[in-house]
Amino acid sequence: RAEVLGRFSFCGYKVIAEKTIGSTLYFVAQKLNTVSTEEAPSYSPIVKLKRIGLNGEIITIHKFRTMHPYSEFIQKDLYEKQGLELTGDKIVDDFRVTLWGKLLRKYWIDELPQLYDWLRGNITLIGVRCLSDAKYKLYPTDLQQKRIVYKPGLIPPYYSDLPKCFNEFMESERNYLKRKSENKFGTDFVYFFKACNNIL
Repeated sequence: RAEVLGRFSFCGYKVIAEKTIGSTLYFVAQKLNTVSTEEAPSYSPIVKLKRIGLNGEIITIHKFRTMHPYSEFIQKDLYEKQGLELTGDKIVDDFRVTLWGKLLRKYWIDELPQLYDWLRGNITLIGVRCLSDAKYKLYPTDLQQKRIVYKPGLIPPYYSDLPKCFNEFMESERNYLKRKSENKFGTDFVYFFKACNNIL
């Protein structure tokens, strides 16, 4: 289902109705846009994802794939239709995530390929989370502007604070960015060791 809907979105269609009868998925799709210009849809074990970087520029990061192929193309639609879980910043009943993907996410294993992005200089070791454009637009304007002052990080502040809902995620980032503006290196030092303790 995730790949079918993702491929439709990739090709410029919006699925406006769908229903599963037995084992068959029926749908109504409307042509809205041209075919996506994305050159590397997620179809390999390691995927390339576009994220908002320093000064709002688009950067590419790498992760182990935890979703069905082409899932990234329906992220915005799912935010609008299903909303976010009360316990975090994840989409409610996100059918795009695979069984092995849930395991990789639980232990943060899917993030390991970003070590390569850190070595390339696209991201820092400690910093706000790398966000997709769709998720970035869910943030209030003031926090959007504060986030892009610095490079996003491999280890985000919520690994240290362990927030329980989306508002707490944003508050965690606000506190981190405020402290970082006052003491950049000291703040990153404290957050690094607290995050490592939680991860271990």
